[in-house]
Amino acid sequence: MPAEAYILDGYVDEPACLGVPPYLSPYIRTVAGALIGHKYTVRYLTIDQLRKDPLSINKLDRVNLLVLIAGVTVPGKYLGGIPATLNEILQVGHMLRGPKKLIGGPIGFGYAPEGGQRAIKQVISGFDALLDGEPAVALDNYLTGNDPVGLLDYSRTDPWSVTGSGIIEQHPDYPYVMCELETARGCPHGASGGCSFCTEPFYGSPKYRSIEGIANEVAALHAHGARYFRVGRQPDILAYGAGAGEFPAPRPDLLETLFASIRTAAPALKTLHIDNTNPATIAKHEDAAREALRVIIRYHTPGDVAAFGMETADPEVVVANNLKAPAEDVFRAIRIVNEEGGLRRDNVPELLPGLNFVCGLAGETEKTYELNEQFLARVRDAGLSVRRVNIRQVMPFEGTPAYTNNTLGTYDHRFRLFKEFVRHKIDLPMLQRVYPIGTVLHDVHIEVCGDLSFGRQMGSYPILVGIPVRLSERSTIDTVVVDWGMRSVTALPVPLEINTLPATAIKWLPGVGKKKVAAVLVKRPFKTLEAYQKVAGSSRIDTLLKF
Repeated sequence: MPAEAYILDGYVDEPACLGVPPYLSPYIRTVAGALIGHKYTVRYLTIDQLRKDPLSINKLDRVNLLVLIAGVTVPGKYLGGIPATLNEILQVGHMLRGPKKLIGGPIGFGYAPEGGQRAIKQVISGFDALLDGEPAVALDNYLTGNDPVGLLDYSRTDPWSVTGSGIIEQHPDYPYVMCELETARGCPHGASGGCSFCTEPFYGSPKYRSIEGIANEVAALHAHGARYFRVGRQPDILAYGAGAGEFPAPRPDLLETLFASIRTAAPALKTLHIDNTNPATIAKHEDAAREALRVIIRYHTPGDVAAFGMETADPEVVVANNLKAPAEDVFRAIRIVNEEGGLRRDNVPELLPGLNFVCGLAGETEKTYELNEQFLARVRDAGLSVRRVNIRQVMPFEGTPAYTNNTLGTYDHRFRLFKEFVRHKIDLPMLQRVYPIGTVLHDVHIEVCGDLSFGRQMGSYPILVGIPVRLSERSTIDTVVVDWGMRSVTALPVPLEINTLPATAIKWLPGVGKKKVAAVLVKRPFKTLEAYQKVAGSSRIDTLLKF
């Protein structure tokens, strides 16, 4: 009888890797491939599934081997899942008696429950070994009788990513799974020490994965039903395959080959997005960066986001923390991405920047927050768009300068005021700009059902869509935007079945509101648009009404 192994996905979130549902990290797939190579029958379970059904721990106890992948080095808020806490990890380790228990992933760098706290390296008791370094390589070494330590080696992990691709079919969200694709490990900015708080320099100098290796994995995933992909496991997509140095010039020719290969390998894909993009690369190499952005736009799907690690608009904080780009370079990069990616396709902009701010860094003062607010107001008033502004407090890890040199707790009040400013003065006008009333959002996947259901499109930083209609969980519908929250939009199902929509939904129709709900309900059923407009008036979404 073949040996059995379980992969328990505790989820990961790093500066250059996301593995919280609906995302599936590359670690899971390469670990699965390594286990298959050692003749294991591989099962998959998420930490959320274990929370919902605690008795499923008994399934884990009956196998030969358990591999837990976990670790968050970038704190965030999630809709699709909640990363494993340290207590949960320890409980798993101590409750299981049957299998050998291994743990790997960025949890090895340390653990903090949230941003604004130092991450402490842990002795994770209850496990037989920590898979130090690259989890799949360390696992392979352990299973061959060697120390569970592994350096990244794409000649080993690329074949495993193909062999382990079928694990996607066991994901509870399948087929609505975003496959995070790895193209590189390590940051070019690490040549000068990297940003003070970032864990990506822990992976060393940049190592670029071959286009062939990436395309082979995409083809295998596609064969197993994967349709949603993000080129996300990299610190700067524009630097893919570029030369040495801290800010290498983009290679549009390589990016053309890469994205064309992904398209060829997955002809039926529905999403192809990117993630991290260094604004300094764009500002320092404008012509090459513009051509590289055009290449991405030719091959990707619209609604894409280039995430900028801005961190701060304060020049003193930039210098004190060796950050990548001063505010003026970031502003220039925002303008360039807007110029190249601002045109709409399928009702949404092709590609917009997203901004990340990190608070609590060395050198921060009250003035830092004023400069951050002034910068964002300048972007807004210039008519430029950003898809989202992410604000977090630094989570310092041992081995980074920020671990001992930070301002955590010093300006908490100002941090809260900054968040309020962004939510009210920046997020709302940006949503109104990017998603005007009448915007049709296709293929919104419902993740939370109730009188107010919530869903998102499959993509990179998709907008949260609140729908005041009870819908089936895991269903997929088209919606039309009718209003905005601070970080979400309110939308209704398309087509708009005016004669059956509940009153709670009708009040959101443009021109109706609370005052005309009763009049609309009394006059139903409507047989024509004209009859409806006599009661409710006309609006920009009338063409979507169905009678």
